[in-house]
Amino acid sequence: MIGKGHSIASTGASIEYGWNQEKEAEVIYKDQLAGETPKEITEEFKIIQSQNERCTQNTLSFILSPTVKDGQEMSKAQLKEITSRFLKEMELKNRQAIAFVHRDKAHTHVHVYVNRIGFDGKAYNDSFIGKRSQIAADNVAKELGLTRVRDVQQEKLKELNWQRLAIRHINNKVMETRPKSLDEYISKMKSCDVQVIPSINKSNQLQGFRFEYKGANLKGSEVHRSMTGGKIIGEISQYAKGIGMKEISSGLKLMDKTVQLSTNMASKIAKDLIKQVIKRGLDTGMGF
Repeated sequence: MIGKGHSIASTGASIEYGWNQEKEAEVIYKDQLAGETPKEITEEFKIIQSQNERCTQNTLSFILSPTVKDGQEMSKAQLKEITSRFLKEMELKNRQAIAFVHRDKAHTHVHVYVNRIGFDGKAYNDSFIGKRSQIAADNVAKELGLTRVRDVQQEKLKELNWQRLAIRHINNKVMETRPKSLDEYISKMKSCDVQVIPSINKSNQLQGFRFEYKGANLKGSEVHRSMTGGKIIGEISQYAKGIGMKEISSGLKLMDKTVQLSTNMASKIAKDLIKQVIKRGLDTGMGF
């Protein structure tokens, strides 16, 4: 089961979507609410939200998606139980909340809307809510014996095992040529039929790479733990004098653009570079 979550400002439109009868929507969970229509529910949310006008993204939106097989076999009561346990994991019980199941497609899924503003007027802390939603959904799946995300991922990786081995082999061969920049690395991988796709977020931060090869599209960490973004940049930094502490803090050149590194990646690369400096010093006898 997969869980996704974020804060939204469009409360009314979202609840209207959740209640969409064209998607065979059905209310499976309701707490601290009396309304019987999207408009009435939205008005009840707004009454509580009026206590905290500083918070504009004042509704929490979640999607809970069991696997196709698990979802097809679930009753309304079972979906309600999943929702209830998920909200408990997220510490969102005793708040205004409503959830709908959509069965218009093969993939049964649940839309959950929760008032971010509590009855005390305080806003729920939505820091890392996406990641926390994933963890909460995985915990619920484990408790109820449902298929977990990691199970699906492991099965997928088994099916793509030969592509993973091939991508890693090509990567190792390219690294043996000692590429001195990310662009050179990407170009050489492409010449071996591997498409390297940088993962850049909305803040222009490089978070890693994806690799496309013979129908497979995999994150670096899914290919092998040695092929994360930090590991690749760290290895190239050994061959290129142009990649150092200054570039890590100010940004790297990638496809005629300057991109920043995510905090985690920059920290890991910086630690590796420091280790390299210390090792070189020891190898040359410095400090003795």
